[in-house]
Amino acid sequence: MTSDNRDIAAAWSYHTSTNHTQQSVYSNAHYMDFDNQPRPFKIYRNLESVPLPSGLESSGVPALDCLGATTAPERATPTLLELAGLLHHAAGITKVREIPGGQMYFRAAACTGALYHIEVYLVCGDMPGLPGGVYHFGPQDFALRRLREGDYRGLLVEAAGGEPSLAGAPAVFVLTSVFWRNAWKYQERAYRHSFWDSGTVLANLLSTGSGYRLAIRVISSFIDEPVNRLLNLDDGKEVALQLIPVGMDPEQAIGPVPEVKPMELVVEPYSRRELEYPAMAEAHAASSLVSPEHVRELWGMPPSPATPEIQGKLFPLSCPPAEDLPQDTIEEVILRRGSSRRFRRSPISYQQLSIMLDRAARPIPADFIETSDATLNQIYLIANGVDDLPSGSYVYRRDLGALEELSEGDFREQAGRLDLGQELAADASVNIYFLTDLNAVLQRYGNRGYRMAQMEASITAGRLYLAAYAQKLGATGLTFFDDEVTEFFSPHAEGKSVMFLLAVGRSGRRG
Repeated sequence: MTSDNRDIAAAWSYHTSTNHTQQSVYSNAHYMDFDNQPRPFKIYRNLESVPLPSGLESSGVPALDCLGATTAPERATPTLLELAGLLHHAAGITKVREIPGGQMYFRAAACTGALYHIEVYLVCGDMPGLPGGVYHFGPQDFALRRLREGDYRGLLVEAAGGEPSLAGAPAVFVLTSVFWRNAWKYQERAYRHSFWDSGTVLANLLSTGSGYRLAIRVISSFIDEPVNRLLNLDDGKEVALQLIPVGMDPEQAIGPVPEVKPMELVVEPYSRRELEYPAMAEAHAASSLVSPEHVRELWGMPPSPATPEIQGKLFPLSCPPAEDLPQDTIEEVILRRGSSRRFRRSPISYQQLSIMLDRAARPIPADFIETSDATLNQIYLIANGVDDLPSGSYVYRRDLGALEELSEGDFREQAGRLDLGQELAADASVNIYFLTDLNAVLQRYGNRGYRMAQMEASITAGRLYLAAYAQKLGATGLTFFDDEVTEFFSPHAEGKSVMFLLAVGRSGRRG
């Protein structure tokens, strides 16, 4: 079996065909059929629930200490209570709101359109209180349901080319995306959202795991077919996105993989009828891997970003001593987090922005990144309400720990325009964009690099979310006119592609 991963025309075709332009947005006749809106949960018929333990304990670690932290014990086996805490603070229900016709369930991590299409599975060996198996996490009743009995971790190790963190992990989470649950609103562009929304879940997982002092890593390169088969997925509708090994026990022994037999599991329909968007399945198939050699060649060695010489004024980040930072725990911040629907035109401080950038842009423990200064995305900003920072456009120079001014001026109108003309971006104190040299990324990783770039941007944005709420600010992810964003930040951003946009400010209504 051959792989089309190196035919990067596929990723470019998907990306350009789903770019937002004025014509594509305003001529689109698509509408949301609320009578056919997908249910937000994956419900298995006739599978017994395994309730997760309640009484979750706080790590006691401040949220800002957890963001981007890299220290973890070399040997740590998570308890069932810790796994429950990770699941709750990454993908659990944190708020319930009454709405006409029912209730709205909000989750721990931000999701486009609050459609929550990311599912979480657990693959583990025998643990105290939980037999080895393949489980699905049901946030609706905070329970697991066992799909397969036995220890299948060896299959994940093989699929990931023998990746060491998987080989030593007592438990592994697998994140998937149910295409239709997001495409109902966003159509073909929802494939991008698979990585945007799994990225915010990963940001919560990594941060909560840091509070628990557990080793957690993101594995993006693996042979897709056996992982999808293990989870009994129809890969035209739901696909595995990332593997997340939890804990590290290098002395553990993983036995032979049991036979992965076909299963007849019945899932409740998400809607009366589902529409298919072939471009999503085609993009995923083109970025799928089929051999351990293809997996291992994607480890590390990220492309070196082209960094133009400094042209504008530098504004070094201004971060206070650790003892002066807000001390709310990571659990408190995750439970408080939301997505702002309105910003007041009231400034935030440069120190608050500095803390967000410093914490969020720290290295991500992932298989495709191997050095502490490596990144696939560069951060650009439009600042319109930051004390001690002139209004204007900037690029974050992570190597210098400073913002470089690109152009000074009030760009509220332009910020709103770039966000499809919405007030949120115009009213925000700062809009933070993630842009990547997509051609360089695809040359290095093939089509799989498209998944990586989108996901890395979203993990960093997810950290920004948490860093904002740790400081009692608001934030929300937004969409954008792709080429217009690149043009706005050019010539510095010339040739780059936008991966993500996050607006930050003070939540509330304008007077």
